[in-house]
Amino acid sequence: QIKVMVSGGGSAQAGGSLRLSCTTSGATDNKNCVGWFRRPRGGERVGLAAISTSDGDTTYDLSLKRRFTISQDSAKNMVYLEMTNLTPGDTGMYYCAVEVDTASCLLQVKWYDVWGQGTQVTVSA
Repeated sequence: QIKVMVSGGGSAQAGGSLRLSCTTSGATDNKNCVGWFRRPRGGERVGLAAISTSDGDTTYDLSLKRRFTISQDSAKNMVYLEMTNLTPGDTGMYYCAVEVDTASCLLQVKWYDVWGQGTQVTVSA
């Protein structure tokens, strides 16, 4: 059974940086995608970035304008989301999720099978 745990988050000022960490366990192979999602208050969950655990290919929401970087440490089964030049618009609940046994990583919520708990990110002006 795959489990997903999220850590990091917290508060930052506009222009600052934060790093989120996602630890996965229980996967029987590495043909998975790990994605990061954000749900603003009163809004829907949207995909930000995803990474293939097999080859490290990444997918990003283009609206991020290269402010966010997803990476992985395969040895530790960890995926990171480095967020820079934060704006108040980045405020929301952030989630990590795993799509099991897939050849390509997309950012649609519906494809992801296992979700971790959310972590709040708050960016002040």
